[in-house]
Amino acid sequence: MNNRWNQFIYKCWAPFYDAFFNNGMFYRARKKVFQDVHFSSEQRILFVGVGTGADLAFIPHEVNVTAIDYSSEMLQKAKDKYKNPSITFHQMDAQQLTFDSFSFDVVVASLILSVVPDAEQALKEMTRVVKPKGTILIFDKFETKKKSAAFPKKIFRPFVKLLGTDIGLSFEHMFEASRDQLILKENSSVMLKGMYRKIILQKVDE
Repeated sequence: MNNRWNQFIYKCWAPFYDAFFNNGMFYRARKKVFQDVHFSSEQRILFVGVGTGADLAFIPHEVNVTAIDYSSEMLQKAKDKYKNPSITFHQMDAQQLTFDSFSFDVVVASLILSVVPDAEQALKEMTRVVKPKGTILIFDKFETKKKSAAFPKKIFRPFVKLLGTDIGLSFEHMFEASRDQLILKENSSVMLKGMYRKIILQKVDE
């Protein structure tokens, strides 16, 4: 996967993305991810890879939200749905965030780490822009530890990547590079027997 290919793929996905990824089990999974997360009007929230804005439905209207996505078509869908003045939208690469360090209280990353070419770099950028003791909330698909699933995934992984996502990303491997800056608070299954997970990370106090 690379940024140019992802731009093309998600331009194609944009018109019907919500029909697949904001319905049924995906909607129920998103609801699980946000049901115990509390936001306040004093916080600054960053959505990395906001897509069509599916997660914004779970955020109180008065919260200060900044939302970014690399796909202009996906971002426009989100803008059309959410005209709340407390939400600002930017087209931006998750691997090269242009925000100052320690800018946000919470960073939300839904189905983005499995999409970007360099997930480890994207997580490093999220870690950089979140404040000390701040939270990174992740909803994404990751490689499971079941050996029975390893061989089929190895076969299909290159083909699935052509659709703009990676089914073989290891959270544990990716997290290792940021372990000195982040504390793992939660790592729980929300869909498909642990393939899709809710992960909460807290940045250490500096």
